[in-house]
Amino acid sequence: MSHSQIKETDFEPIHYEQSDAERIAGESTSFWKDAWRRFKQNKLAIIGIIVILLLTIMSLTGTMISGQNYSDNDLLNANQSPSLEHWFGTDHLGRDLFARTWYGARISLFIGLMAAFLDLIIGVIWGTIAGYLGGRVDEYMMRIADILSGVPYLLVVILLMVIMPAGLWTLIIAMTITGWIGMARIVRGEVLKLKAEEFVMASRSLGASTTRIISKHLIPNALGAILVTLTLTIPTAIFTEAFLSFLGLGVPAPKASWGTMTSDALSSLRYYPYQLFFPAFFICLTMLAFNVVGDGMRDALDPKDRR
Repeated sequence: MSHSQIKETDFEPIHYEQSDAERIAGESTSFWKDAWRRFKQNKLAIIGIIVILLLTIMSLTGTMISGQNYSDNDLLNANQSPSLEHWFGTDHLGRDLFARTWYGARISLFIGLMAAFLDLIIGVIWGTIAGYLGGRVDEYMMRIADILSGVPYLLVVILLMVIMPAGLWTLIIAMTITGWIGMARIVRGEVLKLKAEEFVMASRSLGASTTRIISKHLIPNALGAILVTLTLTIPTAIFTEAFLSFLGLGVPAPKASWGTMTSDALSSLRYYPYQLFFPAFFICLTMLAFNVVGDGMRDALDPKDRR
């Protein structure tokens, strides 16, 4: 068709409003809002959060619900099966297992959360410095981490118990001495990847200090990996505490944790299996809840899965 054959009537104007363009483009969303939307779609992770909240509430209120004391000995009621008076039964010293289970939850969760928090602080600082500075600093810092990773927990705990009295902080310090290394390696890998990005190079060229680059650019952009690692560190710390308490290296009597309860119940497992069932069940339930939440966060924060 030649230009002379084109008429004005061959064209029809299209009318649209600005609101139509916004409706077509869709609502803008931030990274964290999109991550939360995808996390809510993971029903198993939501159930995990609910379980963790219920366990936390019961650890604070469980000892008051039953009206029993976790440390009172009553040899006349030793090894009683679960009943209306003792909902989880009693142990070989007549102590109420319901009260001891939830007091033990308080101790186990506190140790797990505090050890994971200290791992977070030390690991993020160590990994960020090593990854950002690189070179010899990175080499020396990661070799120190490799050496510490070869030190077994049991040796550290035994050495600390010689120096320090047995207790909560002895366990926490023992787990923290080598527990931060996994976090440091994750953060170092993220920082090595991020520091080569254009926005970091632009910030550096504009004269931003190292502290500002780390606090404003590197750590916020590595926060997804940090949160996922933290969520998966907590059940590891809880299991480590239970394992050490099971070996007799945990909190001293009359305090109780799930690990000390499983250790006390082992000798009478054949005759009173319920004494082992309750602490073992809640250890497994807590670890499962934190693991499914960590898996849900990993899927939600993975940029490759964004739609």
